[in-house]
Amino acid sequence: MNSTVTVTLGTKHFAEANEIVREAFARTDEVEIDQAFAQRYLGCALPAGKRLKIHGVPGNDMACYMDGGAIEVFGNAQDQIGNTMNDGCIVVHGRCGDAAGYGMRGGQIFVRDDCGWRVGIHMKQYQDKCPAIVIGGDAGNFLGEYLAGGIIILLGNPGAYLATGMHGGTIYLGHRLADGKIPAGLVQDPVDDEDRVVLRALLDRYNGYFAKELGREVDASGDGFFRLRPASSRLYASMYAK
Repeated sequence: MNSTVTVTLGTKHFAEANEIVREAFARTDEVEIDQAFAQRYLGCALPAGKRLKIHGVPGNDMACYMDGGAIEVFGNAQDQIGNTMNDGCIVVHGRCGDAAGYGMRGGQIFVRDDCGWRVGIHMKQYQDKCPAIVIGGDAGNFLGEYLAGGIIILLGNPGAYLATGMHGGTIYLGHRLADGKIPAGLVQDPVDDEDRVVLRALLDRYNGYFAKELGREVDASGDGFFRLRPASSRLYASMYAK
């Protein structure tokens, strides 16, 4: 099943659209969608070995529960892409809306441009699973809210309330935060050699997807990056009865 099957969605209802996509995947491993007009749930639970290419704008919850597949969007994406994603890769040749990677527990998301609010909210990691989100532009408010694990790389500027409630994981920023803007309970440090290994692996992939259309490569060395992390593994212990 190596040939690509192309389907046109147009204004079809999301339930009909997803049935068409599922039927196509029953015949092949790669499906290309033409004219996606905000249909929800595209690529939901997509397994390893399956690849979905989307031309247009997919609707909310694209790739929710994705389990190893690959999705590439040639345009913008709406809210909650990668909701509770378990594994796989999402590439967006544009911007994404709010809450991308909500509860994400594995896999990677690469967004060429900006993102909306609450991206990476409550991401988590376990054993060998370490989810990662790379945002090439600016982020809306509450980036990394309640972050419990995983990696977020932001090349542009964060919005307000960065990392509110963050208690695990790492946020890498392409710009140093002023001391007065470091969220309570968090520590900002220059990256070290271990961080550079992580940054290079993910930023090399970002460049592979987007450098040609951006007309430049992002410096993947880690120079100028800063790491934001929790100061303690039990930030909120004093809030609970002993």
